Amino acid sequence: MKEWLTAREIAEERLTELPANATAMIRFAARAGWDDCLSLSRPRKGRGGGLEYHISLLPPLARLEYERRHRKIEAVAVPARPQMQLGTDLSERAARERDARLAVVTAYDAFRRGQRLGEASCVQIFVDRYNMGTHPVENWIKDLIPRLSKRSLARWKAATEIGRADRLAVDRSAARKGKGVIETANGGAVRTFILALVAHQPLLSAAQVRTLCRSEFGDTLSKADGTNIDMPPLRTFQQALQQLKATEKVALTKLSDPDRYRSTMAPAGVGTYRWISTPNALWMIDASPVDALCTDGRHHVYACIDIATRRTILYISQTPRAEAVGLLLRRAILGWGVPDKIKTDNGSDFVARSTARLMASLGIEAEKSDAYSPQQKGHVERVIKTFQHDFAALLPGFVGHSVADRKRIEDRKGFAARLGQDTADAFGVSLTGAKLQDLADRWARDVYEQREHSALKGLSPALAAAQSTSAIRTVDERALDILLMPVPGSDGIRTVTKFGIRVDHHHYVIHEADVGQRVLVRMDPADCGRVIAFDAETGTYVGEGICPELRGIDAATVLKAKREITAERIADATADARRAIKDLTKGPALIERVLAVAARDVPNVVALPKRTERHSTPALEAAAAGAHRRQPDVKPLTARAAELHAELASAQPVVMGHRDKVRPLRTQETRQQRFRRALELQARHEAGGELATEEAFWLGGYVAGSEYRAMRAVYEDGGEQILG
Repeated sequence: MKEWLTAREIAEERLTELPANATAMIRFAARAGWDDCLSLSRPRKGRGGGLEYHISLLPPLARLEYERRHRKIEAVAVPARPQMQLGTDLSERAARERDARLAVVTAYDAFRRGQRLGEASCVQIFVDRYNMGTHPVENWIKDLIPRLSKRSLARWKAATEIGRADRLAVDRSAARKGKGVIETANGGAVRTFILALVAHQPLLSAAQVRTLCRSEFGDTLSKADGTNIDMPPLRTFQQALQQLKATEKVALTKLSDPDRYRSTMAPAGVGTYRWISTPNALWMIDASPVDALCTDGRHHVYACIDIATRRTILYISQTPRAEAVGLLLRRAILGWGVPDKIKTDNGSDFVARSTARLMASLGIEAEKSDAYSPQQKGHVERVIKTFQHDFAALLPGFVGHSVADRKRIEDRKGFAARLGQDTADAFGVSLTGAKLQDLADRWARDVYEQREHSALKGLSPALAAAQSTSAIRTVDERALDILLMPVPGSDGIRTVTKFGIRVDHHHYVIHEADVGQRVLVRMDPADCGRVIAFDAETGTYVGEGICPELRGIDAATVLKAKREITAERIADATADARRAIKDLTKGPALIERVLAVAARDVPNVVALPKRTERHSTPALEAAAAGAHRRQPDVKPLTARAAELHAELASAQPVVMGHRDKVRPLRTQETRQQRFRRALELQARHEAGGELATEEAFWLGGYVAGSEYRAMRAVYEDGGEQILG
């Protein structure tokens, strides 16, 4: 490298901060005092004269640029963005900050090598070049570190030299995350309230959220340290809402838009049903409105897919109903055989009693997916989507797949109405429901089932079904049709009366049914006067029911036949019973038979004597005293006493006059007299005297009464004075 240069040679180098013209360079050297520096300037040897200048006089950037050119010091390219090695305690932002700082330190080390400048000069020149954008660094480094200072570079170098590169990992946003005023106010209640507001009404503005927070928490909030602050300004709420919607995007989507969450964010598996490899092991069925109009209205498509082979059968129904599910299963069973299990959602047509009864009758296990979980039957959901986009979009009368599509259709409809044009003509509606069914069958057979399917390892559904060697369970078509017959009412159960069974105000006569028997009735869609009955308990076939009125048959003739058949059946059923009745009348009476059996059942046991105890009450004692009283000996009357007794018996009663002036004596005892009488009897009994039977009975009853207890209490307090 040439170290002494003339003014012309310096100008020709076109260095930074120096003139590019020889004359201008001479004037620049004179102004800068280069000519007066004898050690670094010297006369030029050779023709022309002039001065030569040492490269030490060049400005730092100019000298650095000159040396890089002529010393062939190639700039060490900063490697591309290093592979992120995130630790458990580093966020992605922190790791990128660390890698960017390491790249800057590496770039400085490459710049420092080969320079004859001091450390301070190299640092100053490198920082200036980095800030001016003249030093080559990757864009992602410049984005993270737009400006560089000598102090920052020194800190980064020191951390690198001691092996503490983790100190370069700084994520200021992570350090501030969750520490804002709104995030921590009122113990986090403000943040929770705002999250609920955004989930409930995603279109609320920051001003509306702030107003609602004032309504909920007042005009002041409580910080984490316990101090109160005024409600933050609108700008703070705007930033908080922006950060909240970014950090809680998944949670907010699940709360505010569950359908979008399930379709775009909810965890989903791949190959969940890959273990099913046998045809008819599992079917999935679902329904959806067809995205096209027909001349007889809008129809629904019912789809059934066999998981193992991906075969599909479609049924077009004008309305969603349980009968459509039955007809779809009829087409699938007759075409593929009976499946082991069918999975559906919880739609009313899939959980109807008729659908459950049909599956139970065919021995098919019914499985229901969880509510609002279409991903659990994603195969049939995907089939219906393919049907709508690949088939319905090509139909005349197509109405679109989304709300936006339907809005455009409605606008076209309104425009057509203003022009006086018929809606069917405007949209080209020309298909009937029957024609739509025919086209859907052809599309499923000739298009969908012939496509190669990735889940079938490149095979088409038709080829996968053809290669299967599994046995197919078939059913009798006529028996299947009977199981598909509709039932009256909600459950189809009827009780047979002497008039038959009643369905829709008409009576059907079932010759084989008995009065009181409960039967399951199936209506014949082709003949309203005919039903088929099955036993409601066992499910066995009972017979056909005929309605004379709807069949146009004489009711008397049907009734006569019913009576004859019933009488014959009852006679056959009771023949043995009637013979047994005759045998009963010839033997012993029924009561004698029962008593004979009871005598045989009497156990041969002798009871031991029981221990007894004497029980006594005052009344029993009084009664016993009267019962055991000894009657006194009665002596015969003397002759004179007998004569007197006869005279007294024959004497006439004396009639007294003026009876109205005679005051009779009182004969009714008072309470005091009765109590005194009781005391006398008790005293006699205690003294060992005997009481007459009448006296003992009276005393026992009186002592047990309330009058005696009351008089006894008064007598104990007042003594003989109370007796008068």
